[in-house]
Amino acid sequence: MNIDVIMDVILLGSVIGLAVVSLVVKSVFTAIVLYISLGLLVTIIWVRLGAWDVAIAEAAIGAGLTGALLVVAWRKLRIRPHPPKEK
Repeated sequence: MNIDVIMDVILLGSVIGLAVVSLVVKSVFTAIVLYISLGLLVTIIWVRLGAWDVAIAEAAIGAGLTGALLVVAWRKLRIRPHPPKEK
């Protein structure tokens, strides 16, 4: 196998794995970090495909701006325990 094919398979598996884990994780902050990591991996894929403009947009908007907005929203989030159900 060619090294490029191996690298593409590793990136594909990493993207699918990060997407699945970010959906099933319990912690909101962990999901945000995984989402930002997913955006950075997709940026690497766009660079490997030669789409530099899309890679820059993905890094700036997908991982950077959206990730920062999610972190700010997470800091303002107050998770309250569910009140006990009355019979």
